[in-house]
Amino acid sequence: MNKILFVFVFFFNLISANAQELNAEVIVNAEQTGQANLSVFKTLQRSLSEFVNQNTWTDKGVKNEERISCSFFINITSFENQSFSGTIQVQSSRPVFGSTFITPVFNFNDEQFNFTYQEFEPLNYSQNSYTSNLISVMSYYIYTIIGLDADTFELESGTPYFQEANRIVTTAQQGNSVGWKGSDGSKSRYRLNADLLSGAYSDYRTAMYKYHRLGLDVMHQDPSIGKNAISNSVQSLKSLNESWPNSLLMRVFFDAKAQEIEQIFAGGPTVPVSNLVNVLNRIAPMYAENWRNIQL
Repeated sequence: MNKILFVFVFFFNLISANAQELNAEVIVNAEQTGQANLSVFKTLQRSLSEFVNQNTWTDKGVKNEERISCSFFINITSFENQSFSGTIQVQSSRPVFGSTFITPVFNFNDEQFNFTYQEFEPLNYSQNSYTSNLISVMSYYIYTIIGLDADTFELESGTPYFQEANRIVTTAQQGNSVGWKGSDGSKSRYRLNADLLSGAYSDYRTAMYKYHRLGLDVMHQDPSIGKNAISNSVQSLKSLNESWPNSLLMRVFFDAKAQEIEQIFAGGPTVPVSNLVNVLNRIAPMYAENWRNIQL
């Protein structure tokens, strides 16, 4: 009996240690098409959910409780036969050490989303070949999510996942869909990946690490130390903004963090915030309403 129990526990732990990396919610909304009840949209949602959640995306052992919480909200605005157009909103978060608090890490709305899909077609990711724009977009954001999450735990540890996303950028250019080339605008998938891998934007990745690991993750022990670390990490983005004003990564950072920064510094143990508020108003003026709620 003890041997049977040991074998069961061994294989249970083995399965848990190699679980999939993501715990994702996938929603396909087709209300704008006027035909939201068509079965193809339900099939697409189910197939994408299985694609994201049931594949293993890295060789790193992940326990079930370590899976990254994320969501993909796909808004289909038009379709004809097997051709679909719309947007995809991608979000991810991670738990804060020593608390029940969940912090947003990534919040990105991609408006350059079109693809072809035939109901019930298999969705399979191939590392070195192009299959479809749908698979490329989903896989690209999966590796971007994993990379950003890794960066919040260890400095620049997301690099191999951003490099995998870069391989997707390169192979996806074969499909001639918008979003994969340098000429596709300042908010394209190409631009996001290029900036994440660029040394010119290393301050962003350093700030992400310090904000989460040295700030949020220590607040359960000493809120003042944690808040000061968060303040310093945000203020460190000032030089990046001066070199690259209105950059995509700055927008990505504050799209995810503006409300949280307001909540952190609007209450609890008081720390000096006048310099922080000045910097916030300078580098993220679009969120001035949030910054007004921080008590000076």
